[in-house]
Amino acid sequence: MRMGMPILLVEDDEVDVENIVRAFKKNKIANPLFITGNGEEALRFLLHEGEYRDAEKYPRPGVIILDLNMPVMNGIEFLKIVKAEGDFKTIPVVVLTTSQEENFRVDSFKLGVAGYVIKPLDFGNFVNAVNTIDLYWTLSETC
Repeated sequence: MRMGMPILLVEDDEVDVENIVRAFKKNKIANPLFITGNGEEALRFLLHEGEYRDAEKYPRPGVIILDLNMPVMNGIEFLKIVKAEGDFKTIPVVVLTTSQEENFRVDSFKLGVAGYVIKPLDFGNFVNAVNTIDLYWTLSETC
């Protein structure tokens, strides 16, 4: 991914967060990574509300990596708001989820996600999945 481009990870599972952070390190992805635990918190981040008021400290992300199964506000609810909001509509979103339900995949693409990746259970495959996301963005930026 373009160096320096902030990435917003919206993920409630601490083990998955650790795996993503480890996979970023393994793939030498050094982009600033900001983590929120659900869709509602991610919206506060994007809108610079509450604890995320400081826009310099919490910059607009270049990419959002989104889980779907979360408490408070799930990924589909988050997508409906973000993709309807003019300022955020252009931020690419990649879904990274354990959900293999076809309706989630269809709904995600209807809402404008750039990609949909099923979280692998094996860490080696997790590293490969993150590498695939990184390669996609690297290739997209050069085209």
